[in-house]
Amino acid sequence: MAGNSQRRGRRVASKASAPKGSGGKNRDSLAGRGRTLPADERPWHKAYSGTEKLPQRTAWKQEKERRAAAEEGRAPKIGQPGSKDTTWGKGGGRGTANAKPARGKQPAGRSGPRVAPGRKSNPAKDSPELLVGRNPVLEALRTQVPATALYTALGIDIDDRVKEIVRTAADRGIAILEISRAELDRMTGGVLHQGVGLQVPPFAYEPFEDLVAAALEQPAPLLVALDGVTDPRNLGAVIRSAAAFGAQGVFVPERRAAGITATAWRTSAGAAARVPVAQVTNLTRSLKACRDAGFVVVGLDADGETDLYDLEAAVGPLVVVVGSEGRGLSRLVGQTCDLTVSIPMISEVESLNASVAAAVTLAEVARRRAVEG
Repeated sequence: MAGNSQRRGRRVASKASAPKGSGGKNRDSLAGRGRTLPADERPWHKAYSGTEKLPQRTAWKQEKERRAAAEEGRAPKIGQPGSKDTTWGKGGGRGTANAKPARGKQPAGRSGPRVAPGRKSNPAKDSPELLVGRNPVLEALRTQVPATALYTALGIDIDDRVKEIVRTAADRGIAILEISRAELDRMTGGVLHQGVGLQVPPFAYEPFEDLVAAALEQPAPLLVALDGVTDPRNLGAVIRSAAAFGAQGVFVPERRAAGITATAWRTSAGAAARVPVAQVTNLTRSLKACRDAGFVVVGLDADGETDLYDLEAAVGPLVVVVGSEGRGLSRLVGQTCDLTVSIPMISEVESLNASVAAAVTLAEVARRRAVEG
């Protein structure tokens, strides 16, 4: 008997359809992101052993591990900086000059530190900052943030913001460079940039000794110190308040605190160009130096012993210390202050934002000095 295999129009191919592939169209999106860097090649890890400059945060982690190991009587679990080559050679990589580099690998002819794909490298302390995004770049240009170059990606959608960005940069004499989107991706470390990037030079900090000396030359010396404020917007707002109420300068710690970035400059509305800012290695030691120079050091604390409206020291040389957003004044800084001052509030709100507390205090100091004057 002839079976179904003999019927006319029988199926000869498999019922399952052929697997669909990218066909080369989206092959790059299916490629791997490159190997995961081992701990000793990651600049942000305490096991880092690379030849690139050791970031401050990593050095602090390694020193913390050394102290902990010494207390526990064991060997520290840290890397040996400088013992492992973590740079791309000057020659670049293998292959011909026209060969396309693998995804996640350094292209031929490039040099510099190797970093994990999609992660920003740790820039040197004195390196320029790249501010990205259409709104942040436009606001920075409007508020006269110093800039050295404007990068725009080829083929971006030009809207009113991009037109104003380019026009403002041209009016200020800022170099405008048109580069590929891939190059801008590389420069920003994979951060969403919307096709524009503004290169901002590193901020020029004032030496602390010069800051104190210049303040003492004024009839009513007034300085502001920030203890662990990590939000650059708070820093910018404090600088703006300092300029508004007659402070001669602001000083901040070098470590675990915000520095003058493009964000801080923009928030200060240009006041960072008028108020000197210093970075100090040790805030407690710097406050003691201010006391020796004749300043009264006052720390803001919700549980302060003195009411702000009763602060008689406001009319003399004064340093106002503002604590961090979360924990307030650190223990050593609080002990160094001559007085701790609280801001009276009639509601159940526990505390004010750091920049708001600074503004309220500086306004009261200015009012009292105007009355006494």
